[in-house]
Amino acid sequence: MKLTEIQDPSFLKRMSVSELEVFAGDIRRFLIEELATTGGHLAPNLGVVELTLALHREFDSPNDKFVWDVGHQAYVHKILTGRASQFDTLRQHKGLCGFPKRNESIHDVWETGHSSTSLSAAMGIAVSNELKGNDDRAIAIIGDGALTGGMALEALNHIGAEQQNVIVILNDNEMSIAPNVGAMHQMLGRIRSSRKVRYAQDELETLIKKIPLIGGRLEKGGEKIKEALKGALVPGMFFEELGFNYYGPVDGHDLTDLIEQLNYVKKEQGPVLLHVITKKGKGYRPAEYDGIGTWHGLGPYKIESGEVIKGKSKAPSYSFTVADTLTKIARDDEKLTLITPAMSVGSKLDCFEKEFPDRMFDVGIAEQHAVTFAAGQATQGMKPVVSIYSTFFQRAYDQLVHDVARQNLDVTFTIDRSGLVGADGETHQGVFDIAFMRHVPNIRIVMAKDENELQHLLYSAVKHEGPIAVRFPRGEGIGVPMDETLHEISLDTWDVEREGTDVAIMAFGPQVQDALKIADLLAGELSVRVINARTIKPLDEKMLNELYAEGIPLVTMEEAVLKGGFGSAVLEHANEQEAFPRVKRFGIPDWYIEHGGVNELLEEIGLLPGQIAEEVRAFVNQGKKQSV
Repeated sequence: MKLTEIQDPSFLKRMSVSELEVFAGDIRRFLIEELATTGGHLAPNLGVVELTLALHREFDSPNDKFVWDVGHQAYVHKILTGRASQFDTLRQHKGLCGFPKRNESIHDVWETGHSSTSLSAAMGIAVSNELKGNDDRAIAIIGDGALTGGMALEALNHIGAEQQNVIVILNDNEMSIAPNVGAMHQMLGRIRSSRKVRYAQDELETLIKKIPLIGGRLEKGGEKIKEALKGALVPGMFFEELGFNYYGPVDGHDLTDLIEQLNYVKKEQGPVLLHVITKKGKGYRPAEYDGIGTWHGLGPYKIESGEVIKGKSKAPSYSFTVADTLTKIARDDEKLTLITPAMSVGSKLDCFEKEFPDRMFDVGIAEQHAVTFAAGQATQGMKPVVSIYSTFFQRAYDQLVHDVARQNLDVTFTIDRSGLVGADGETHQGVFDIAFMRHVPNIRIVMAKDENELQHLLYSAVKHEGPIAVRFPRGEGIGVPMDETLHEISLDTWDVEREGTDVAIMAFGPQVQDALKIADLLAGELSVRVINARTIKPLDEKMLNELYAEGIPLVTMEEAVLKGGFGSAVLEHANEQEAFPRVKRFGIPDWYIEHGGVNELLEEIGLLPGQIAEEVRAFVNQGKKQSV
């Protein structure tokens, strides 16, 4: 069967194991060829080909509900549920989403792009099944990296206590993006070296019965013997003690073994966990032997060589600029430490880790812990920096409010991927952090116009006492010259980048460059003042009051949500001053922005410089008409 002809996974039930093995090879070739053009999460999906085939063969989707944790490993699931013909549009504007999407298929029952949510969702589905009186199964597929998330452990505790019919498939590949860390990872490593527990128990029970004369008496005490066996085979018996029936470990690329173990699992009542050992990147050498996470998610590449196709770089990435600057600062400040929740690869922190391994802490996928861990360090006079993606910072909101800002502790947050991120879509767009931070007392929020200003702004932020967030976008800088010596710049004032008398545009981050383009587009018609409003909180109240007194129309620009954002802050300040300026705000509207190229998304929501220029022209001219 051609992959593009698949409508639903029911055909798998008629296939033999040998046919499934051949079919697995077809799927791998398809993924390698298609993602070479579109990019995407190649390695995670190559690692779950056999597992996904076995799950769809032994269960009945969409009646049985598959809940994929993070969701970046659901490409094979999409192929088997009728979407192979759309893979040429993967992660492109209006195309196939790179994560499960409920409006794409009835087989996608849970949307996610953040880790550690699957077990809670599966518990909710299982309880609903019980209340409705049906026998459908809730199956959560979660990676070992996601088990470091506190939410996953909370769900394990609840599922085990309630003894709900939840099947957990633990996809253990020793990787999240980069190699996993922590005690949970070490515990799973000990389990990997053990034999198949449940199978061994059943074999022991059979052997006991066959012992002449005493077999019957021993059988009566079989439970104690089995428990002793489990304790010997599985260090800690972590999952069993939580109330789960544990199966495995099983080779996740052996279809015969997988199908056999899934048949054991299907017969169980109550919570059950099947521990599956897989190889991330299986079947494609560059991805299979990638030890640093390059092939977790990437752009187009050359199949034969494994060379990733990149555009000509004109500047270092913002992520590298931040990591390099922190490394320089740490040479002179022994109190500076760096904390990341499993984002050392994405945020290019290897240079810091190499030079200061004792001051670099990767806490795994545990954003809440990362922030409070930093707060604890700050109480002892250290200078912790938390390197975190904007989309994942959302997960540590309470820790920001309660543990850091309330105590006014000296913690610096470097917020990567602030703004639109493109292909990863609505689960990853970094557009909410200003709104959820701005109303928190004590915290400052800043964003640089380019990579040179970023290094000085970060240096100033680390010198600052109290919580401060330094936002920066995904991708490369704009190619400005970089100063060799770091120096402090104001965390309270704005700069006028270009003078003008007809309208003042206030922007920050990369949008300062867009504001300058708008000024160029309107040159000859309007005299446009461009202001680099790099301190989002606090506002430059002195400059704002001068603008109010001048009576010049004001425009605010932000690649972040309008509600509660920078433009809202300007309006609030004007209200407090009992000023009534004309203000036009540009930003992210009140809906989730899906996947696509960043420029395509900006065009869709009207935030390209040419679109804003048209709006500014109309805004200023309307004001002139009203004043006549």
